[in-house]
Amino acid sequence: MTLTRPSAAPAPATRTDKTIPRPEYPRPDMDRSQHWLTLNGVWSFEHDDVTRLITVPFAWETEASGVGLPWLERATYRRELRVPDSWAARRIVLCFGAVHHHAVVRIDGATVGEHVGGYASFELDVTEHVSPGISVELEVVVAAPADKRAIPHGKQRSIPRDDYDGVSFTPTSGIWQPVWLEARGRTYARSVVLRGDSLTGIDVSVCLSGDTPAGAPVKVALDSGEHLLLEADADGISRGHLVVDRPRLWSPEDPHLYRVAIRVGEGDGVDEVVACTGLRRFEARGEKLYLNGERCYVRGVLDQGYWPRTGLTAPDQESLVADLDHASALGYNLVRKHLKLEEPAWLYEADRRGMLVWAEPPCPSRFSAEAARGFEDLLPSMVERDGNHPSIVIWGLYNEEWGLDWDIPGSDARAAAAAAAYDRMRELDATRPIVENSGWAHVRTDLVDWHYYEPDLATWRDAVAGLAAGDRDDFPVRLGPDFVVDKSLYGSADVPRHGLPIINSEYGEGFTSLERAWHLRWETQELRRHDRFAGYVYTELADVEHEAAGLLDAHRRPKDWGGCRPSDVNAETVLVFDLVPLRAGADIEPPSEPMPLDVRVSHHGRGPVSGSVSAAWVRPGAPMSTAPARPPVCSSRLTAEPFMLSASVRLDIPAISEPARLLLWFTDDDGEVRAQAFLDAAQVEPPNRRGARPGT
Repeated sequence: MTLTRPSAAPAPATRTDKTIPRPEYPRPDMDRSQHWLTLNGVWSFEHDDVTRLITVPFAWETEASGVGLPWLERATYRRELRVPDSWAARRIVLCFGAVHHHAVVRIDGATVGEHVGGYASFELDVTEHVSPGISVELEVVVAAPADKRAIPHGKQRSIPRDDYDGVSFTPTSGIWQPVWLEARGRTYARSVVLRGDSLTGIDVSVCLSGDTPAGAPVKVALDSGEHLLLEADADGISRGHLVVDRPRLWSPEDPHLYRVAIRVGEGDGVDEVVACTGLRRFEARGEKLYLNGERCYVRGVLDQGYWPRTGLTAPDQESLVADLDHASALGYNLVRKHLKLEEPAWLYEADRRGMLVWAEPPCPSRFSAEAARGFEDLLPSMVERDGNHPSIVIWGLYNEEWGLDWDIPGSDARAAAAAAAYDRMRELDATRPIVENSGWAHVRTDLVDWHYYEPDLATWRDAVAGLAAGDRDDFPVRLGPDFVVDKSLYGSADVPRHGLPIINSEYGEGFTSLERAWHLRWETQELRRHDRFAGYVYTELADVEHEAAGLLDAHRRPKDWGGCRPSDVNAETVLVFDLVPLRAGADIEPPSEPMPLDVRVSHHGRGPVSGSVSAAWVRPGAPMSTAPARPPVCSSRLTAEPFMLSASVRLDIPAISEPARLLLWFTDDDGEVRAQAFLDAAQVEPPNRRGARPGT
């Protein structure tokens, strides 16, 4: 059915209108909320000679948009725009969080700018195209190719399909992050770059735009009172260093943020913005990671940032930031935001909560000179927008050679593209470790990370031990049902085999949620067994569409973990057992005689911890809080040094004839329980193969 075009585009809504989706100010890290107007809400939407309504900022494929059309490649958004009378003395800037993929922006039919790149934020100074109090028509024409292989598109599905189509999801096209207007000074700070890695002050760089940027005075002041007066050079750029009198460092334990006020000009045309950053330094020293000079072990979880009705866009602010709280409650201190530039509001909340972030852009999926250029072109905008956030401690680039045809080892050109991306990123920001090709075949990197999925725990244990010892540097990767390759940590002889931190940044197995929790317990303990590793990142936080690999479902509800508490698995102090479990639900068989059990402690605190390990049988499936019916058995005293696996202590576990759960806990000398775990004891039956075809 063809709809007639409305006589006028939808009018702007006010911020008090409760029907507006995502009504909050989108950039709390670059606060101009004293003069702004949201443009989220209902827009006119035209495609294929059909006009309907769409709700911004949700991609046109999503249910929340009201459109729900996959594989649409071109559409036009329209709405009425009216600048408040009170903004008459100011410059007007139109801001887009993200539009996939190519946007042409017009006001009353005149083109005011265009942007290519579906994940980067952009803004347009539209002062000369609007008059306060007078309505104009804002039009955004969007092209979103179905064939996305040569453009950065992350996990969006493509036609023709990607090599990794099995782990790709519904595309995200059109306007999919907030849109808003800002009133700024006649000469204004277009960008503010802050770096606090000196730990004693903040390096400040302000790029001006507007009427008279060259030579303009720029005032910089902290909320703690320190201030600085700069003058822009001929290019409108001013730089300086603001010394902090009593530095307070940012860390997960004390995520202190400095609010940096930037003021340009005076009077009615003054420009004011408040940016945020923290004093912190994250660095690699040899094979170890340090935060503010103290050893740091990464306990991370991968997060793809999808929601059931809204796709890559969070349905509301509460849902956006709740994922950080979910990750923290599960025991993680880092989130690897996977192949997505998440909204600045999420990064700001990570700053405030003290959650470490591994940030990475979306990749293309097939290699070409055009694709490599498009990927590199995304990096400056990523660093400019997000580089002030102290929570971001690692920059990722390519993922598993996506956009490099899974073939760094066999192609000098592809290896050169990964190295060039690293070099470009190092030019843009030298204050953080960079991973050029996450998971496989490193050619130029500050961290050696690896992705390894293995269903057999004995094989997993041996492979992890070999990688930790340096006896092996490869592992099998299943790229398809009948396509297994051996991937190496190294794609170049120039990458040192020793002296760089090593992190497993993807792992996890299991068909059911119970099996996944079982693998989480045992695979994580093997990573904690080896002190050479600098951390891990579990895959993943929440399910996405057909990918049911999350600890939470797609609606962020906990799954059945069979008594496992991820917060125990990912704790600062954990128990490590010297055994290979049998299967989910039956780590061991019920011992008919007293059984020796060797236990170790992995501790990542600031100082050593001493105490003993206790164990007691309880009913099958009982929670850790269950009170044992009999007194526990206890080990001799042990001491665990920071970041060093302790020597083992032996427990003599009593015999038991029926299925049961063995609770174990480590209590320090002050009586505090520092680590908890369990073993399930049950009979292991041979698999039922009745009715199988002969020979299977």
